[in-house]
Amino acid sequence: MRSLVWRGGARRSRRQSTRYPLSFGMSDNLPRIRATTILAVRRDGKVALGGDGQVTVGETVMKANAHKVRALRGGTLLTGFAGAVADAFTLFEKFEEKLERYPGNLPKAVVELAKDWRSDRVLRRLEAMLIVVDVNHGFILSGNGDVIEPDDGILAIGSGGSYALAAARALAGSTDLPPAEIVRRSLTIAGEICVYTNTNITVLEPTA
Repeated sequence: MRSLVWRGGARRSRRQSTRYPLSFGMSDNLPRIRATTILAVRRDGKVALGGDGQVTVGETVMKANAHKVRALRGGTLLTGFAGAVADAFTLFEKFEEKLERYPGNLPKAVVELAKDWRSDRVLRRLEAMLIVVDVNHGFILSGNGDVIEPDDGILAIGSGGSYALAAARALAGSTDLPPAEIVRRSLTIAGEICVYTNTNITVLEPTA
């Protein structure tokens, strides 16, 4: 990972530091929700982002065709989330506000979102992780205040993120496949390995 653009400076509690960031639940007594796997690949002036469709609560698959990727700003910006659905949509709304305030400056918009997410009393309770990409930039954002831009343009989050990331790096380094095909094949591999990921895959590319 190359650049840690901004990271909240507040000290984390012991509970925060040991919490697994890609598994979410409302309390320790309720089954944890694990969803989903999101992957983005940017190369040769093109970008694609995809996600699987599985939502798992405890040991039960509750939904197989969830859509957790979307296009913003007329299709020029792609976003995806892992975690609580309502929380992620709240963050999408806040992010769109930042894009309106800083048009044409995606790095500034994501840093400002991360600042609010970390410091706001309500937002900091939201449990999700976001990927935001366009043809020039790609960022991973978390509620801990992290904004990370990987060196190679390959980003992954979610329960099967490590599997998808490994597959995408292998394909990007050994083939000339376009980003959309790398995303689709890598998510398929992750879906065959991770029990919290399926092969019902949605892939988006910029439309403008």
